[in-house]
Amino acid sequence: MRLGVLAVKTLPACNYEVGLAIFIKTIMMDVLKPPRLKKGDLISIVSPASSPKDASKLHAGARYFEKLGYRVTIGENAFNVEGYLAGTDEERAKDLNEAFRDKNVKAIICSRGGYGSPRILDRLDYAAIRRNPKILVGYSDITALNLAIFRKTGLITFTGPMVAMEFGNSIDAYSEAMFFDMLTSAKAPGRLKTHRDYKPAYHGRAIARGRIMGGNLSLITSLLGTKYIPDFARSVLLIEEVSEEPYSIDRMLTQLRLAGILDKVSAFALGQFTNCTPEEPDRPHRTLEQILREDLFSMRKASVSNLPYGHLPVKMTLPIGAMASIDPVKRRFSIDEPVVS
Repeated sequence: MRLGVLAVKTLPACNYEVGLAIFIKTIMMDVLKPPRLKKGDLISIVSPASSPKDASKLHAGARYFEKLGYRVTIGENAFNVEGYLAGTDEERAKDLNEAFRDKNVKAIICSRGGYGSPRILDRLDYAAIRRNPKILVGYSDITALNLAIFRKTGLITFTGPMVAMEFGNSIDAYSEAMFFDMLTSAKAPGRLKTHRDYKPAYHGRAIARGRIMGGNLSLITSLLGTKYIPDFARSVLLIEEVSEEPYSIDRMLTQLRLAGILDKVSAFALGQFTNCTPEEPDRPHRTLEQILREDLFSMRKASVSNLPYGHLPVKMTLPIGAMASIDPVKRRFSIDEPVVS
């Protein structure tokens, strides 16, 4: 059975509920959902990419979860330093594989992103991940894990706050509430709340739906042409980026277009493009707004932008691989199926 994104035609708004029910029934069998997070569960903290810049932040994040009634274990190699990596590829892959194989571990939350997740994709035990579906959370460089795991196993994972970052730095109330709402309830999340400081902008006229695929733009493009990239057909393409100049954003979106990804997707969901400004603003350049308008919004697909998601303290938790819909008319971005069991 193919584990990619199943195709579905966009349905008119009047058939929203009927079409949604039929679609969800059709695709439920193709997706693995991890058990929901419960008080007393054991959480494993791993570093698949870079090592925490400040070890005290990881310990602070661990204490945060312990105070809430969870148990915490830290991967053997989580604090290792091998240049910009948290230890060797073998060490980082070992911690993640062991966390998935350990029947006592119920959730895996990454310490931070940084660099290195793609280097361990060919060292992961996907058979063990498929046998032991559990929550995995991380963003930025962890995008490589989110996409590869869905491609290889069909498991829904999460792009969201990390232990040595948000949880180790007094996570804000919005991010905290969304994190636990997403991971602890077996009900469909439904319409997503946004943050008061980030007013979403909607584009297009027709409802579009598909599985959420994506994360950090650089990591998405780094997987193109590999066996770890999922099928983006009729997906909701999620994108955020940090510290890339507009020309670089343009180049990566062009790569997605030439690879056929932009034509395949049914909708776009855009987070923040943090510090993505020209290094030399006085020289001729194209603005980020121009690039997004010409490369994405001109396609007239349903889209939502300015989401509180990306490299900023306020952060949505979103399920990679879950069925979602964007309704530009009603200004609604929804997760339409349960994401944990």
